[in-house]
Amino acid sequence: MPAPTPSQTVGPFYGYALPFPGGGDIAPTGHPEAITVHGYVYDGRGEPVPDALLEFWQAAPDGSMAGRPGSWRRDAATGGFLGRDGIGFTGFGRVPTGADGHWAVRTLPPPPAAPYLAVCLFARGLTHHLFTRAYVEGLGGQGQLKAIAGERGETLLTRREGARDGVFRFDIHLQGEQETVFLDFA
Repeated sequence: MPAPTPSQTVGPFYGYALPFPGGGDIAPTGHPEAITVHGYVYDGRGEPVPDALLEFWQAAPDGSMAGRPGSWRRDAATGGFLGRDGIGFTGFGRVPTGADGHWAVRTLPPPPAAPYLAVCLFARGLTHHLFTRAYVEGLGGQGQLKAIAGERGETLLTRREGARDGVFRFDIHLQGEQETVFLDFA
């Protein structure tokens, strides 16, 4: 009998080899329009999940989906990842949560036609990853939210954080009363 695969075994497996330096730096370094989207991942008891991994995809501000291939650098001696080149917009990010369940990405605002970051979540106790969206407040998409999730669509909306310009918060609740809407792409 073959050995069980990660999706058949309770992890966490995500802290090894998957996070990479600069994984949350989707926007080019120093870009004047960059925004920060951050939040926490909570389990069904409202406790932070310290060992989750989140992946993000989004369209560029002009609506293109190409990203920037070749923006990841490798160390010539070890072959390991050095991180992004800091110049191109990749449209992709991957970040782990910290001990307090916190994560953050720095990106460019998505276009009005697709005003969200697509999110894929891997976490302990999940046999399969979960998909959701983080709609950026102020960029539209309220009609999409209602069509996707009705009244619970509010769980997909990032919130501008206080007076801090360009900072948005998006918490993910895996279960419970505040459970985030997850999407099924079967």
